[in-house]
Amino acid sequence: MTTSERVLLVEDDSVLRSVMATYLRREGYDVEEAGTGADGQAKWQASRPDVVVVDWMLPQGSGLDFVRAIRAAGDPVPLVMVTARNEEPDIVVALELGADDYLVKPVSLRQLVARIRAVRRRAAPSAAPAAAEALRCGPLELDEPEHVVRENGAALDLTLTEYKLLAALIRHPGRAFTRLQLLQAATGDYFEEYERTVDSHISHVRKKLAHPDLIQTLHGVGYKLVAPS
Repeated sequence: MTTSERVLLVEDDSVLRSVMATYLRREGYDVEEAGTGADGQAKWQASRPDVVVVDWMLPQGSGLDFVRAIRAAGDPVPLVMVTARNEEPDIVVALELGADDYLVKPVSLRQLVARIRAVRRRAAPSAAPAAAEALRCGPLELDEPEHVVRENGAALDLTLTEYKLLAALIRHPGRAFTRLQLLQAATGDYFEEYERTVDSHISHVRKKLAHPDLIQTLHGVGYKLVAPS
């Protein structure tokens, strides 16, 4: 199996990093390695990889610092965080800062590859006709050819996962989504252990909306998008 995709792997445990890198190369990825946060940022800036896999706890700058730097620079590169921290507040923090997925150590190498493929699928441009009309729900406008959501004509600054979730809601206004349905509709993936991460992403989207009440919480169910009356 071969692929032209480039993975930047940032992990300070040299043994684990070597095992992960070897497996990814066997799966056909071009892997660049870094052992510190500072080295990872330098290699990201120099090579602009297709995917970043980064540990949380790193010397010379944490994985969270790395995520902040990438997103502050406006780089939408898919990003998977790998860490021993498995508490829900930690997962929420990582996702809200801009990580697209979260994998808890000890790492399943097969699952790592599956998650990399999943975030790459999410990053692929939507197959929408160039002449397709924008979808609208109240002040929200989904422009799929441009891969952007606008509110009252102004583009929203969304992460890739936030865009996918909001786009799914706009395509089906008034529909009640469970968290798992929304996750699957937005990403094409169905990881039950990440069901509650939808709450974190929705919370972040609401903070970016001038009309956060457009997204309604259905207690015990999930969410739906409603147009203002």
